[in-house]
Amino acid sequence: MDLKNYNFIFSLGKKVLDGEDISCDEALALTALEDVDTPILLGVANKIRYHFTGNQIDTCEIVNARSGTCTENCKFCAQSDHYNTETDCYSLLNENQILEAANRAEADGAFRFCIVTSGLGMKGDPDFAPIINAIKLVGQRTSLSQCCSLGTLGDEHIAALKDAGITRYHHNLETSQNFFKEICTTHTYGERIATIKKVKAAGLQVCSGGIIGMGESWQDRIEMAFLLKELHVDSIPINILNPVKGTALEGQERLKPMDILKTFAIYRFILPDKIIRFAGGREQNLGELMPLGLLSGINGMLIGNYLTTSGRGAAKDMETMAGLGFNPCTSTF
Repeated sequence: MDLKNYNFIFSLGKKVLDGEDISCDEALALTALEDVDTPILLGVANKIRYHFTGNQIDTCEIVNARSGTCTENCKFCAQSDHYNTETDCYSLLNENQILEAANRAEADGAFRFCIVTSGLGMKGDPDFAPIINAIKLVGQRTSLSQCCSLGTLGDEHIAALKDAGITRYHHNLETSQNFFKEICTTHTYGERIATIKKVKAAGLQVCSGGIIGMGESWQDRIEMAFLLKELHVDSIPINILNPVKGTALEGQERLKPMDILKTFAIYRFILPDKIIRFAGGREQNLGELMPLGLLSGINGMLIGNYLTTSGRGAAKDMETMAGLGFNPCTSTF
């Protein structure tokens, strides 16, 4: 172990624990650490997580309430009409089907439930009114904290969602502003930022992160983290690309597990008091190292299944959390 790197990690950890911010240059320096130093980095990130947020894990379960036929050309997405994948396509689930999914989430031990739909956004979308009704029904019949992910929104949509009972809105940045044009050309990065700012201005929490492993650089990952910090995002899901056959990224080389874990840890250094959420692609990319993710600064988890792929199942996720000494959260951080 390089003693210089050892001292550097601990000096930055102390800086964060003392309530100071690390700089972009310092974060980038952490990305250059060798694999032999990564376990030290994870341990310090885990200490930062515990210091600021304790041992609670914010658990969330989602329902893919409308799947496929999306007009956008995001290169990673199995639901885009621009690619030929085997993903199921279906129109909006009815209120009772969404309630059934919410009931399963509550039985699984999820604290939060998120309704997700494919598509650019809600402008002129006839499904918005039924979605509002479903949100109200879930609020009446369960004790779940509610989130949704419906794409870009206008002020009128945000007001209606807040009135219906939504407390947090999900809208990923996906990657850095510089790299986004390599991933999507049918809408702009600015549109994503605008929706996040509108949601925050309305007094709702924001869940926004992205996908690593799409060919971006370390610089791109760090830039996204600092932008999320600037936007005061509350919850940051970090997905790891699970290449889907038929999409533009089907041949993308997978990240090394140690680089994935290092990313989680560095995000905790940058965003010490936020929810950093274990999300899609963790099983395929981390394999048996997956529990280490929860020791790298993670304090949120998407449990159960994902939008178009299956997870390990909520019971196994909860078992892993309990085995590592974590408790599912019972209130918002």
